[in-house]
Amino acid sequence: MMNSNKKRALGRGLDAILSSPETDITSKDISGEFVVGAIANIPIDLIETNPFQPRDQFELDSLKELSHSIKEQGIIQPITVRKIGYDKYQLISGERRLRASKLAGLKDIPAYIRIANDQQMLEMALVENIQREQLNSIEVAISFQRLLDECNLTQEQLSERVGKNRTTISNFIRLLKLAPEVQVIIRDGQISMGHARALISIEDALTQIAIAKNIITKDLSVRDTEDIVRNLNKQPEKKSAKQVELPEPLKVSKNKLAYIFGTKVDLNRNEKGKGSIVISFKNDNELNRILTLMGETTE
Repeated sequence: MMNSNKKRALGRGLDAILSSPETDITSKDISGEFVVGAIANIPIDLIETNPFQPRDQFELDSLKELSHSIKEQGIIQPITVRKIGYDKYQLISGERRLRASKLAGLKDIPAYIRIANDQQMLEMALVENIQREQLNSIEVAISFQRLLDECNLTQEQLSERVGKNRTTISNFIRLLKLAPEVQVIIRDGQISMGHARALISIEDALTQIAIAKNIITKDLSVRDTEDIVRNLNKQPEKKSAKQVELPEPLKVSKNKLAYIFGTKVDLNRNEKGKGSIVISFKNDNELNRILTLMGETTE
């Protein structure tokens, strides 16, 4: 009997897909050999891989371990496929088990046979992988984002599907804002999720990459990383320049200069008497005119 908590974790939407008459029927399929909705041993060479598989990396050592277990114990949990033609099936979930079975030299594999459209198939594959596979943080983030984008789910619906709260989902999805180089470092397990979350608040990609490499070479803890990021994000205190109002004679002089040159003139001076005069011009002709008035020439 299925654990009720596990069933709730999968969400009502996925449960409805798996148990509806449209996706789980008991009549003979079009090949006349296997019953759709039941478990059957299907030749491995009749199964296509799932084009919607969210996981693109499978560690060889891990596959070898699973392959050895399959040789000794057989397949404990059947894969799930859908019927797409005569003696033709497409994998919905269980690619790791399928790969390990091929590695073990199996000719056929136990499988649940279902019917699902592409969107249902994608949702089933993504949710199954999130729930049961040891995906790295980036793969989980991509899976969450695809469920939102390609299955048109809200974060609330996604939370129900995968049995995780919205904050957890948001934290994973935010990883996709990091620089691609940093995402690769996370994917390869060189830095932790905690390190990655600290880096998210840094907008500059090159700075993200530099800190990520620093974490690896110096074996920095998450707390160390948070301190570095906090110090970088501190805004330097701007010294408020004391505004000094021009005395009346200088105001008069400023206006005279503007009149003489026929353009805007700025005159600034601080308490110590240091300052500047800025004469504005719009183009080369106006610059030459001002220089001529000053007794200079560009020739």
